[in-house]
Amino acid sequence: MKKTYFNPGCALSIYKPDMENKILKFLNESYEDVELHKICCQHNPQLESGSLIINVCAGCDRRFRSLYEGISTISIWEIINGLDEFNYPDYKGLKVSVQDACPVREKPQVHQAVRNLLKKMNIDIVETELCGTRSICCGDNFYPSLPVDTIHRKMKERADSMPCDDVCVYCVSCIKSMHIGGKNPRHLMDLLMGESTEPQISDTIEWHEQLQEYIDVH
Repeated sequence: MKKTYFNPGCALSIYKPDMENKILKFLNESYEDVELHKICCQHNPQLESGSLIINVCAGCDRRFRSLYEGISTISIWEIINGLDEFNYPDYKGLKVSVQDACPVREKPQVHQAVRNLLKKMNIDIVETELCGTRSICCGDNFYPSLPVDTIHRKMKERADSMPCDDVCVYCVSCIKSMHIGGKNPRHLMDLLMGESTEPQISDTIEWHEQLQEYIDVH
């Protein structure tokens, strides 16, 4: 029998440490028995073959499924969308555009689940031209291969391509990019939990140093 794990990802654990326990509690009450898994996706997950990992982070999803044999993944968005019951907040026709995360560009099932969840929260979607399987990077993935001022210019270009001031993201680094680009990022988990999205550290170098420190420890 396969075992199911929930890995919140380094970025979410840094961003809102209490959130992972809320999600784990919800999964165990509404989905099935799920264990918390805190080993970073850049290290061997040390799990038995056949394990399923539920991810919030799109980067974790890609690395766990591509680097480690016998590990399968699914996004938390697909899980929640597939449940019969969830206490969806009502955002009363809030208009948002969506920044689809690079690591799941080839997974239309994730894109669809994200949009289904937004609609269930009474959120209207105004799509940017390059979305879903044609989405492009928010700019953050260019660090550290390009100078920071060039990266920030790319973040601004991507943010400017969003028709709405409010942009739904499902990657914590995309929060930073959209904020730097002048938009109002709304993380999908924050929307589902009825919480505000906080840019927090928006210095690109400092953010990546914080991430690396967490990765090294976990």
